[in-house]
Amino acid sequence: MTSGETIPEKMMAVAITTPGGPMVLKPERRDVPLPGLGEILIRVKAAGVNRPDVAQRKGAYPPPPGASELPGLEVSGEVAALGAEVKRWRVGDQVCALTPGGGYAEYAKVHETNALPIPAGFTFTEAAALPETFFTVWHNVFQRGGLKGGEVFLVHGGSSGIGTTAIQLAAAFGAYVVTTAGSPEKCEACLRLGADRAINYRTEDFVAVVKQATEGRGANVILDMVGGDYVARNYEAAAVEGRIVQIATMGGAVASTDFSKLMVKRLVHTGSTLRPRPVEVKGEIAAGLETHAWPLLASRRIAPVMDMIFPLREAWRAHERMEEGEHIGKIVLDVA
Repeated sequence: MTSGETIPEKMMAVAITTPGGPMVLKPERRDVPLPGLGEILIRVKAAGVNRPDVAQRKGAYPPPPGASELPGLEVSGEVAALGAEVKRWRVGDQVCALTPGGGYAEYAKVHETNALPIPAGFTFTEAAALPETFFTVWHNVFQRGGLKGGEVFLVHGGSSGIGTTAIQLAAAFGAYVVTTAGSPEKCEACLRLGADRAINYRTEDFVAVVKQATEGRGANVILDMVGGDYVARNYEAAAVEGRIVQIATMGGAVASTDFSKLMVKRLVHTGSTLRPRPVEVKGEIAAGLETHAWPLLASRRIAPVMDMIFPLREAWRAHERMEEGEHIGKIVLDVA
């Protein structure tokens, strides 16, 4: 291990003491992880909070084999030490990274290919809001969904971290963007980010609105994190040859639908989870982001939407905020 500073043996981290509500998140003293082959150790300055963290806290989303049991899937900070054969990074470099776990801590390790440079002018808290949503959106909307300029893109949950990222990226690449959200305020926020049409799902039928907005053609790509009865409705809202990408099932993992729609429209219904994927796959996603999305961030053409920032020790408050469902954009923990 190569380091330019004295790395402490212990660090402060926030652990899940037992499956349960937000108050099970407790500060603890933990061993500082050692970077392995091809890994870097990051002195964490900020960590993003995501719904998978909430699921893990409840005992419903265990970490993949070999990953830290600490929550936290994205961090920003400075490279503190290098494992063997690290090629790109140097001690002191400022990075943000996608982690398989362990982000709620003062130090976290990650494979060097899963880290990206912090865009110029970004704060550590802004940078910590990038990896999880940008990796997820790039892979699912553009790689799996194949969204192209001029196509119609429907994203559910437009005011979430995933949603605000998807709206901005899709609009930047020339798509006509339609989104759903749960209040007039959230719909207005989505429109400010570049959505062409925002649908309040509490008062409007998104299927009817999508068809009306597209003169009956429907959406070419749909990004869905709801599942449940949205499956059948997505089939109705999709265009012929449409692609539906499932990334969560907050409305239920079991659904009943008419599969003739899938056949008649020649739809593709796919899905993915990011956390258990090999580092090589995540490295390929990172490379695509650096080429296509990072220049947009550097120019501030797009930027993460920041909701609230909490101290690491008060991670339970961040989880409360997320579960209340009133947030718009990203919730972040200040670690520094």
